[in-house]
Amino acid sequence: MTIYSQHANRGKVQILATYQGPGGVTSSTVTSLGSSDQVAPLVDALNRVSAFAELPMAVSDTRGQRVRSYPSRHVEALTDRDARSGLLTGTHSLWYEYVCFELHRALADLDNALQSVPGPIRIAVNAEVDKEAELLRVAVGESDGTEPAPTEGVERLWEFDAPMVRYDGGMDVLSAEVREKLDDFEDDASDEERVVAVADLRVLAAVQAMCSDVDYLHFEAGYLTLSHDPVGPYKLFLTIGAPQPGDSGLKAWSVDVDRWVPTDPNEQLEDPDDDYRSATSQSVLCCELPKRPSAESLAGFLHRLDREPQLLPRIVKTAEIGSPLEGTEFVVTALGEG
Repeated sequence: MTIYSQHANRGKVQILATYQGPGGVTSSTVTSLGSSDQVAPLVDALNRVSAFAELPMAVSDTRGQRVRSYPSRHVEALTDRDARSGLLTGTHSLWYEYVCFELHRALADLDNALQSVPGPIRIAVNAEVDKEAELLRVAVGESDGTEPAPTEGVERLWEFDAPMVRYDGGMDVLSAEVREKLDDFEDDASDEERVVAVADLRVLAAVQAMCSDVDYLHFEAGYLTLSHDPVGPYKLFLTIGAPQPGDSGLKAWSVDVDRWVPTDPNEQLEDPDDDYRSATSQSVLCCELPKRPSAESLAGFLHRLDREPQLLPRIVKTAEIGSPLEGTEFVVTALGEG
């Protein structure tokens, strides 16, 4: 319900909170610091905390052709540190638990950003988060009918289906497209499959978080896949996939290596690092995993691929069925044509 920004003013850098008030869009100062370097991580974390806290309350849960509200238990984690662990243990739905995972990350990043600022700044920022949490609790009570809508003294207005969120459309987890794709997985999934898929999704999201410094990494949360597709002459890319609940899709964890091949076999590249005008993927090898891998093992492998551009071509050249990929626990179970 609030968008945060920074604004230079009289030698200081202010953190501004912008929101819909009774008289229209309004801004107020949260606090001020001496430099933009100090303010930027606070503004980023505050925006993410606000967005992840509000979005589940601003959209409807339409899974199973029913219209319901998403849970609001995540709101307590804004002000109660003991409640934060619950953000990583729920099983309500793929999308909601993904949001909770990202809210947990955002709160941790806010804590880290606050460690290097003076005490009065920490107090002001924590008071801002407390204010957001209290307003969301009022919105929950108003929405479920347990509390009447306040008639006066309301500084920030909340409206269902009209969130004031900076990151809507800028982060996959907040997009309607990802929410709908994850919901589609649950259409034919059993409760047991959903619980497993939520745990799998957390692993993939954790890998993405651990590999924020890895280039050419893309998380397709809506497909439960994570890919590493570096630029280079080999045209090789790696895909990590989790089992997809329901009747179709992957049924086991897998680590796959594929190669881009041109749709036009006569196409020649002037620079071998360029991409083909049009290309399709061709399987090179597959490692079907017997169980869910750890986020640490996947992140470690991706960091190696990022540091050693020759590693993936070398793996492809020496791969044999029944042998692990170099330096990993991932055993090759099939070889392709690429």
